[in-house]
This record gives sequence, structure tokens and C-alpha cells, in this order.
Amino acid sequence: MSRRNQSDDQPEATGLKKGLTSYGDNGFSLFLRKAFIKGAGYSDSALTRPVVGIANTGSAYNPCHGNMPQLLEAVKRGIMLAGGLPLDFPTISIHESFSYPTSMYLRNLMSMDTEEMIRAQPMDAIVLIGGCDKTVPAQLMGAASAGIPAIELVTGSMLTGSHRSERVGACTDCRRYWGKYRAQEIDDQEIADVNNQLVASVGTCSVMGTASTMACLSEALGMSLPGGASPPAVTADRMRIAELTGAQAVQMAHDKLTIDKILTPDAFENAMRVLLAIGGSTNGIVHLAAIAGRVGLDIDLQALDRMGKDTPVLLDLKPSGQHYMEDFHKAGGMATLLRELKPLLKLDALTVTGRTLGEEIERAGPGFAQTVVKSAADPIYPQGGIAVLQGNLAPGGAIIKQSSADAGLMEHEGRAVVFEDAADLALRIDSDELDVTADDILVLKNIGPKGAPGMPEAGYIPIPRKLAIQGVKDIVRISDGRMSGTAFGTIVLHVTPESAIGGPLAYVQNGDRIRLSVSRREISLLVSEQELALRRERTPVVVPSAERGYKKLFLDTVTQADKGVDFDFLRAPQTKGTVPR
Repeated sequence: MSRRNQSDDQPEATGLKKGLTSYGDNGFSLFLRKAFIKGAGYSDSALTRPVVGIANTGSAYNPCHGNMPQLLEAVKRGIMLAGGLPLDFPTISIHESFSYPTSMYLRNLMSMDTEEMIRAQPMDAIVLIGGCDKTVPAQLMGAASAGIPAIELVTGSMLTGSHRSERVGACTDCRRYWGKYRAQEIDDQEIADVNNQLVASVGTCSVMGTASTMACLSEALGMSLPGGASPPAVTADRMRIAELTGAQAVQMAHDKLTIDKILTPDAFENAMRVLLAIGGSTNGIVHLAAIAGRVGLDIDLQALDRMGKDTPVLLDLKPSGQHYMEDFHKAGGMATLLRELKPLLKLDALTVTGRTLGEEIERAGPGFAQTVVKSAADPIYPQGGIAVLQGNLAPGGAIIKQSSADAGLMEHEGRAVVFEDAADLALRIDSDELDVTADDILVLKNIGPKGAPGMPEAGYIPIPRKLAIQGVKDIVRISDGRMSGTAFGTIVLHVTPESAIGGPLAYVQNGDRIRLSVSRREISLLVSEQELALRRERTPVVVPSAERGYKKLFLDTVTQADKGVDFDFLRAPQTKGTVPR
């Protein structure tokens, strides 16, 4: 074999010739690489094909990805049928309820793992298989930074179960039944019985939680195949989408359809429209901001709020509505929704198929009668599911999922009942001595990006037990943390800047008056600036820090919610603009 002097980063390098290990002799590097992979039984013919990597996030700790073996086989089949060589590799896998202290703490680590494995290993395109909440954004963040052709395949939603003839599914119904249990409306035996039915199969949550939201946003961004968001995990439809995804990855490699051609400002604007129209998880804003930051774009929260004024909630799915993801799939999935949203979308945005979003909507046909996706004339909620709030309590903004809030509480003034952190909340929330009424406002501090750390979903503060027993179903709650997309209630989240770095939330005291006005997009602490200045002087904030390891990296570099809670050094070096423009 003749020696080669070409650089390992030349644009024309493809397949196994990409990213050669540095031995000072590229010819030897390729020779050695081929020798080792032939040890796995590959022929010279196989090794000349376009290489498509597959990010394998299967894990015994991640039941949302429990169909990973079947998905892998289907993707590999699609790649080989299209003439490519599939090579799967493992990455970090994150499950929402199996991650301490919170899955969000590990999202950026998974994004780094994904990016660096794409860079380190030779591949002409990458299939990203994710599902549970933080895995899809982590993969899109990493792929956006790596820059090669990339396509997302979500694992799909679980099936629904049945409890005493009532249809149930994770995890809105998890919270609903746990609320009943806390209120002593059901007993130990019934809560144990329903626990067996809430998750009827592998797959992601069956409601419009963060996983379903990110599945829909991935398709809206053009990063998944049309029809890829909604098929449940255990269906033949999901397997066929997997096979087609593998085949499309090969075509993307041939066409050099790199991710930067898809993740454009128009793509993010489309995703923001969809987020509003599906009553999507509030986490979707944080994740879109993080993905956008990787390509040099900032999300304009005020513009998002303006978009919400003319983008109604059209999808009748829990927690904003009544149906489940399998119903959405039977109703035509994203094609049905996008058809209704068409006048509001940027139709020229490119997708992974090489066609525009507008072309894909036309290819989906005229649709059919169904009851899950409503028309703009008869929406589930007249405005977008998420509203952006501002005021002296949140100078950098805060959000509320108005489509799943109590209309009677969205214009409210009340007395603050303050919890200093999650430990304080756990200690006192169920105490009979807690001084709280249904008219008060619960305030939880220090659960933001640095405060917790990792901005956990503790923003869904439980109803104090003494009120739950009285029949109270909702109360205004405010924090600098997040809540699950499966949750519901009048809950103000993502207060920025967070309390742990000295945001105004840090200085709220028991008995302070707070005013929430969703109609005016206001969240105000009714305390004078002079008094706040005195409080800052008396109790200065000590920003959290760590001595070593990933926690130190996290605390030293993590950004606030409006920038996506990403690490500052992972964002694109230059900011190109804001979205929507």
C-alpha cells in the first residue's frame, strides 16, 4: 500500500479515511484502522461504502429507550439497503427519574459526549436515537456543534394503561393520582394498583411532556423525517420510520446535507410556533435556546411571547387537553398539526429529506376527519401555551404555561410563603404548622442552574398537605427552576436571574406581597427598591462553587435559562442574530 501525505482534515476525505488517528503517517493510520475493523469480519467491499454512525443510547436505566435494540436493527437495515455501512456506538443515556440530582445536570455532558464521539470517529453522517427528555436536545446540541449531516430518530411514546376502567398514562396521570393520594382521596392499595398501570410499555411519556415536545420540535426543525414524531415505541410504524431514517442518512451523506443547512433561523421560528401550538413543555424553550446557541442564535423571549398572541393551542393532549400521543398519531401526527399552522410557518425551511417544510406538508396530502388537532377557529386555548413574564422579580424574564393553569389564578396578588431551597421545601411543605392559605403564593429559591445545581423540575411545588386535604387543587407557585412538561398548575418558572447568583428572587421574604398578571405579562415583588437594596446589603449572596470534577465545570460555566443552561464555552463563538427575526 502506498503512503499518503494528505491531511486528515481535507474536505474530500470520506468513510474510513475521515479523521485518521495521528501516527505521523496517514497511510499507516488508514492501514491500521482497516486491519482492526477487519478483525470484526468486515470485507473490503463493505469498508468502501459511506459510513453512517448511529448513536446508541440504550441503557437498563432508561426504560424510555427500551426499544433500542429493535430500532438499531431497523436503522442498520435502512442504511445497508441504501448502500451505506452502519456503525453504532454508545453514548451517555439519561433517564429523567433515574438521574441524580436531575437529568438537566447531565444534559450538557451528554451533548459533549455526542459531539466528541462524532468528531473522533469516522462517519459521513450520524443517526441520533434519543427519547427521554434531555437526550434529544443533548444530541441536537452535540450534532449542531459537530457539523456533519445528522438526523434524529426518537424512540417513541409508551402505550396507555387502564386503571379501574379509566385510561391512564405517564406522567400527567402520575401527578394527578399522587395528588389524590396526598389529599387522602385514595388509599395505599389504590396508589399501588395505579402504579402498575401508568407505564404500560417501554417508550417516553404518553402525554405532551418534554419528550413528546422535543419529538414534535425535532420534526418542526426539519431534523426528523416527516411523520417521525408520533408513532408509539412498540409499533410497526416506529420501526418503519427507523428503517427510513437509516436510508435517509445515507442520502444526506451523499448530498453533504450538513446540519447547519437545516438549523436556520426559519427552522427555529417554526419550532417556536409548534411549541406554542401543541401546548408544549416549558422545557422546550430552554432546549431550543441551547440548540440555537450552538449555531450562533439567541432566542428572543419577548418575540416568542408576541408570536403566542396569534398562535393558539390546537392539540388536545394532556396536560393542556385530554388525549394521549397514540391518539395524536392516529389523527395524522405532525402533518395534521402543520397543515393547520401552515399560514404561520416559514415554508421554505429545509428538512433532512432535502425538501422544504412546505413541500413536505403538500406531500402529506389533504388530511382527514379527526378530533385531536383542532382548527384555528376552534382551538383548545386562544393563545400559545406559554407566556413570558417580566417585572422586578424577573428582570431577565420568567415563563408560565398558561394553557394548563387555573384561569382564576392568572390575575392574582398574594402573600409570599418562602422556601429557601429544595431541602427546606421537603422539610416543611407537609407540616401542619405551615402558615399558608390557598390565597398565598409559594416561592421556592435556589433551584436554578447554579442553585441546585442543574435546574431540577422541583418548580412543580406540591400543594401543601393541609391545603390538599381541604380540597385545594391549585395555588400560585414561583421558582427559578423548571417543571416537567407533564405537570399542570399556575406555576411561574425560570425566574431569571436565579436566586443563587443574586437575582431578586433571593431577597423575597415571608409575608411580602407578589402580583401575578398573565394578561399584562407581569410578575412583580411589591417591595420598594430601597428595601431590596437593604436586604442585599444585609445578606449578600455567595454564588455556589465546587473544588473539582464535573460539578466545578458546571458551576463555573453554566448559563442562565434564557441562554439555554448550556456551558458558555460550548456556544458558537460568534452570535449571528436572534430568532424570531
